Amino acid sequence: MSTNTDLQLYGYYRSSAAYRVRIALEWKQLDWKYLPINLLKGDQKQETYLQVNPQGLVPALATAEGTITQSLAIIEYLEDTHPELSLLPSKAIDRAHVRSMAYQIAMEIHPLNNPRVTQFLTSKMDVTEAEKLHWYHHWVDVGFTALERRLTLSESNGRFCFGDSVSLADICLIPQVYNALRFNCPLQNYPTICAIYDHCHRIPAFVSASPETQSDYPAE
Repeated sequence: MSTNTDLQLYGYYRSSAAYRVRIALEWKQLDWKYLPINLLKGDQKQETYLQVNPQGLVPALATAEGTITQSLAIIEYLEDTHPELSLLPSKAIDRAHVRSMAYQIAMEIHPLNNPRVTQFLTSKMDVTEAEKLHWYHHWVDVGFTALERRLTLSESNGRFCFGDSVSLADICLIPQVYNALRFNCPLQNYPTICAIYDHCHRIPAFVSASPETQSDYPAE
């Protein structure tokens, strides 16, 4: 990974949103530099980082044209500036379908299980760890049940969410499944989702972007 690049990604190895952007960067075979922000230590709250992203979240992508925040906005920027190895189909209706699935994951499933939400439940609302896990499993089940049905109705080939190539939907799905596995969510009712995860998880770009390969991944 080159350090002489205009693309610098502020992220955290376990952040789903940062994971999405890493996959896009790797899929498009771009040179980029990784700048870890340790969310557990509160790096995101430091003034130096708030100057980068006033929202105090990851990811943020520094480019020669300025800094972009929010993972889907970053990926759309990469798609616009580096259209090769596209993450969106050519037809407008197909692009809409892919975006719809991506938004379903990134905006309907992920926010309810974001650490900011689950930490608030335990620290401010006296929710036990068991209750927090129940919350997590419930919303993953609601979200994945709807997505599995959608993939079945659209006759997904079990390799990708849409069509025969990696798309924005896959980039959003794989980090979400990764997190569900971390929290021991039962996934037996989502065979298509699991098949897509297993397939994409073996693609080099996804492997290179995985949490375990990042420089801030904790040493054993």
